[in-house]
Amino acid sequence: MHRFVRTLMAAALSAGAAGLAAAQSPAGLAAPGKAITLDDAINLALQQNTAVRQAQNSSDLSSAVVHEQKEQLLPSLSLSVTGANNLGRNFSPSDGAIVNQQTQSLNTGVSSSITLFDGGRNVANVRSAEASQNAATQDLTRAKQTAVFTVMSDFVNLTNAEQQLGVQQENLKSLQVQQDQIQKLVDAGTRPVADLYQSEASVASAKLAVTQATNAIELAKVDLIQTLQLDPLASYDFVPSTPTAAASTSTNLDALIAQAWQNRADLDAQNARVAAAQQDVKAAASSKLPTVSVGASYSTGYSSAADAAFTNQLNQRQGGGLSIGVSFPIFDKGAASLAEQKAEIGAENAQLDLAQQKQQIALDVRRAYLNEQSAEQQLVAAQAQLTAAQNAVDATQKRYEVGAATLVEVTQSRAQQVQAATAVVTANNNLALQQAVMSYDTGNLKVPATAASN
Repeated sequence: MHRFVRTLMAAALSAGAAGLAAAQSPAGLAAPGKAITLDDAINLALQQNTAVRQAQNSSDLSSAVVHEQKEQLLPSLSLSVTGANNLGRNFSPSDGAIVNQQTQSLNTGVSSSITLFDGGRNVANVRSAEASQNAATQDLTRAKQTAVFTVMSDFVNLTNAEQQLGVQQENLKSLQVQQDQIQKLVDAGTRPVADLYQSEASVASAKLAVTQATNAIELAKVDLIQTLQLDPLASYDFVPSTPTAAASTSTNLDALIAQAWQNRADLDAQNARVAAAQQDVKAAASSKLPTVSVGASYSTGYSSAADAAFTNQLNQRQGGGLSIGVSFPIFDKGAASLAEQKAEIGAENAQLDLAQQKQQIALDVRRAYLNEQSAEQQLVAAQAQLTAAQNAVDATQKRYEVGAATLVEVTQSRAQQVQAATAVVTANNNLALQQAVMSYDTGNLKVPATAASN
């Protein structure tokens, strides 16, 4: 029985995992075992990223609000139809008897009204809704850029981990070759056995470094699975690919900041929110002005108690009217003034948020500018260090072979060479990452056209 239960639970978990993978793998882009390139990952993120989907929902909702506010400008139109079956008792004058009487009636009418003037409140509400819709659209654009940037960053980390593993594997091979050579020298009696023990310790340390580098690759894949909202129970084959963002054509920091202020979608969104808040102030202030509206109505009816025919009664009982209403706010317990005050405070806060965001964007660009310059210098220094370290390894190895250097010296020079190779890999990928950061911070990061429409 226990075995049967365990088998049933395993089958249920497998089915659930398969269903989750199918639900989270649109168009088969993220099928377990399928190679996922950088472009595939970007498309997946734009379809599945929670922030992008929420921004899309907000954009759709704001569009509905605009449509709702525009509908307020149109006249209202209503049709009413009332039918009744009336039962009663009446006195008959002819014979003095009480008789039961049943009559049917039908009343119908059409009415319409439209606001001619409300102080501009409806128009201000429409413009506020349109500005809010613009803000939501810009937020969606920025959310997509953020999703693309996150995927690119994760791929840079994965590429870096893969290349670091390559460095450690190459070091392990070199140490194993060295160990074989030392074994021969020890067997020939030209080197002490202590050198062999030291070489074995170096090989074991290199194997540990390979294991740690392999684990770093798996952790980088976990980050990608989380970013892409994939099934955490499945395995995926991510294809490392270092994204190369186009470097800025200008090295002037002021020009980069101005470019960011012009291109950043989130700054455009905040500008739109300021415009919406200003329209809210106008809408609140309009409550102090009179409202003028026009109404029209038409009605007719029928009753079986009358002798006239149905169509004649409908013709005889026609009626209609045209009305003009003017409403003057005299005393509303301060509601209009309070609403206007709240709207003005909201508009001021929106302006403060805009100023703060502009400053933050400038600081982000300045930080990215400094980091990119530093990354370029670090790469140059790391490449020079690697060249020197490789020359030192070659020279020390030759000296050791002729007995002019100790194994300790060889080990130290090789460790420096590995450290320099690791630094080159790190600096190269860090430069690619900083270029992507600069593109993101200046608002120049491009979203794929095919995925942008999803």
